[in-house]
Amino acid sequence: MRTLDYCHKTSAETLQLLETQAQGFSSEQATKKALIYGENTLPEARRRSLFNLIIKQFNDFMILILLAAAVISGFIGELQDTIAILVIVCLNAIIGAVQTFRAERAAAALKKMSASKAQVIRDNLIKQIDAAELVPGDIVILEAGNIVPADVRLLQTEELQIDESSLTGESIPAAKQSSALTDENRMLGDCNNIAFKSTVITHGRGNGVVVTTGLNTEIGQIATLLHPDKNTQTPLQQRLKLFGKHLALAILAICAVIFIAGLLQGQPLFTMLLTSISLAVAAMPEALPAVVTISLALGARKLIQNHTLVRNLPAVETLGSVTFICTDKTGTLTQNQMTAESFIAADRSPVFSSGSALQQALGQALALSNDVITNTATPAGEPTELALFTAALAFGFDKKPLELNMHRVAELAFDSERKQMTTLHKSSEGARGIVAYIKGAPEQVLKQCTHALSGQGERQDDFSSEAMLDTAEELASQGYRVIAFAQRLFDQLPDTIDHNIEQQLCFLGLVTLIDPPREEARAAVDDCKSAGITPVMITGDHSGTAMAIATRLGITNPTSTVMTGQALDTLSEDDFLRVVDTTTVYARVSPQQKLRIVEALQHKGQFVAMTGDGVNDAPALKRANIGIAMGGKGTDVAREAADMVLLDNNFASIVLAIKAGRRIFDNIRKFIKYTMSSNAGEIWTLFLAPLMGLPIPLLPIHILWINLVTDGLPGLAYTAEPAEKGVMQRPPRPPGENIFAHGMWQYIIFIGLLIGGISIAAQAWSIAQGQAYWQTMVFTVLTLSQLFHSLAVRSETTSLLSLGLFSNKPMLLAIGITILAQMAVIYVPAFNLVFHTQPLPLVDLLLCFAFSMLVLVVVEIQKAFLRRKRVS
Repeated sequence: MRTLDYCHKTSAETLQLLETQAQGFSSEQATKKALIYGENTLPEARRRSLFNLIIKQFNDFMILILLAAAVISGFIGELQDTIAILVIVCLNAIIGAVQTFRAERAAAALKKMSASKAQVIRDNLIKQIDAAELVPGDIVILEAGNIVPADVRLLQTEELQIDESSLTGESIPAAKQSSALTDENRMLGDCNNIAFKSTVITHGRGNGVVVTTGLNTEIGQIATLLHPDKNTQTPLQQRLKLFGKHLALAILAICAVIFIAGLLQGQPLFTMLLTSISLAVAAMPEALPAVVTISLALGARKLIQNHTLVRNLPAVETLGSVTFICTDKTGTLTQNQMTAESFIAADRSPVFSSGSALQQALGQALALSNDVITNTATPAGEPTELALFTAALAFGFDKKPLELNMHRVAELAFDSERKQMTTLHKSSEGARGIVAYIKGAPEQVLKQCTHALSGQGERQDDFSSEAMLDTAEELASQGYRVIAFAQRLFDQLPDTIDHNIEQQLCFLGLVTLIDPPREEARAAVDDCKSAGITPVMITGDHSGTAMAIATRLGITNPTSTVMTGQALDTLSEDDFLRVVDTTTVYARVSPQQKLRIVEALQHKGQFVAMTGDGVNDAPALKRANIGIAMGGKGTDVAREAADMVLLDNNFASIVLAIKAGRRIFDNIRKFIKYTMSSNAGEIWTLFLAPLMGLPIPLLPIHILWINLVTDGLPGLAYTAEPAEKGVMQRPPRPPGENIFAHGMWQYIIFIGLLIGGISIAAQAWSIAQGQAYWQTMVFTVLTLSQLFHSLAVRSETTSLLSLGLFSNKPMLLAIGITILAQMAVIYVPAFNLVFHTQPLPLVDLLLCFAFSMLVLVVVEIQKAFLRRKRVS
């Protein structure tokens, strides 16, 4: 059956057709169903096989020309050289394909980790599972902020509204109910008892039975008509690709000059053709975008160790540009371990000591106006709700048995505008009518109260809401979270359940909760400030509570002021822009105002990271330069809108992620600096030698071999490089800054000339000594000098001795393997024939090492000057 066929069935008929019940499946039943229906997923872009990636490596125009020239040369010259060149090109292709395969696999693993979740009833318990594991017949629980995980026939609803614009194009959320429809010709948008996969729950709650999954859902039917999204490149990859095109033209021009110079010296045509093309292939930085992907993907995987899941890969490269972190308070800066500490009646008398009507009313309100889920192994819910639930239980008010006599008949769910929630219950056994319990922000609840119950349970008509609000504000200024409780009695359930029932209330009391700051939060705030990042607290909590916590953490000082949402509404755009970059604490702020704060900061040129967890936070998360959703308490909608998910909801993890982001970007710069300098050294060697009257110093096979062994393992080892000392003591990197900034171009040209000069010097000296193995010496010096340079580039300012040779063991291993491979090429007779090399005497080999080490020495001297300059 199709999804729409179920909208005409009653709940009982639907359950019967799907061979399930309202209590859901057992795990064993669900496993059997999964074998029949498969995964609840939509089609994705097919992952490329390793073989396809290897074939793709040969799509490059210059590679094809090189292969063609090598084959032609083999027919008219040395077949052995042609075979050697083909083998090296194939090895290069395999290495490139493996790198890309690893990057794609890492990205796929990240995507799997960020897969959507669903709350399902299995084994008579509410469990959270991957949405992909849902099967028809599962009973799912739906709440505001969820993305509907499958097509669901609703069984129960409480003010449930769903945004179906992705399916119907209708921008107004659809109100949902659970009764069967009678009209047989209903269109998709008319099926108000079905929740469709991938639509967004904007309000209320409900539960239902899964009727279709995966491709059988309505969105799945549409997905089969669409092509999967193509892989997109990060901004850095795009910039490098454009740079590569411009550089390719310059390299081709230089290779043309080398080709002509060789011919003028009387070199064979095909030798020079292969030499020029080999140099072009080796020197072009086509691998840079792929290496960026690998660095970002591997960096993102390491970020998981810091409890940060990256959903959008470009976020990793831009983390180092963050100048403002706008963060929630509860659970992010605080421990999110609420404890109810005191209960204050209107007349300030003890609440839970007299056995009065007030004790009964407030105890029932604590237990019943509460969304803690009790039919799980342990009670589950928001920390505030759990604290109130635990307090009620301590005073003898157990939610489960109370609900049997006073079951919830209606509710007004909490929302960030009203800052309160209301639940309506059938009155206790033997009583008639309905009781409504209201809880929320004191300033909201108290202004709706007309009288109160005293500590003795007597009606108090001279109750002063203003005086009680002063008490609440005083408590909030001490760092407490304060919640007000009230009630209202009805003879019968009101016809309309809306905000009008939240009037003429009877005040029951204030409850104070304490949520201490995280121990590591103060150090994280200090790290932010030393890194040039401004932390900003944005909370829906009371201004006094916000100020107390912010002061304790060092976000602000006691003489500063708090910007409330109410005050923010009174400011014009120009007035707000004047104060936005100096305001560090916002209280009683709505999600819409969060968006305004982000936009104002960006207007002032700031690069903003924003945290959020609710449905209404999604616009601000999308608008922020880096949106960060909460993993533990966050909604599906917030996670989908975010670039990153904070798995432990900890502010310190954001700071660690920024540090890791800076390290990753630094290491990408190091790789580019190393690769481009090495390529420049090869170009200068082949370009300058004939101009100085020297023979062409390298054969095509030498160039390709150097490119194979020096760009591969040592280059990738930079991904393991630890963070620079003082990485969090420098200002954020401007987001539009060129990756070649801070003198990188000059460095590449200078070091390239140095490597080329040393290689030519070795060639000239060896020829002058009448040595027949001069080409082997040039070949070895050019290889070793790049390896020594890879050690020097590990830090821009710190000396290698201070870094420690063993602080990047993968780099040492890569260099060791490369040196052994080069020694094999020099000393193994079979390789001598292939590479046209000759064994070097020990003295000359040591001389090659001495020549090559000059690069390391020069770069270390340059770094010493830089350190001295910074100190002065």
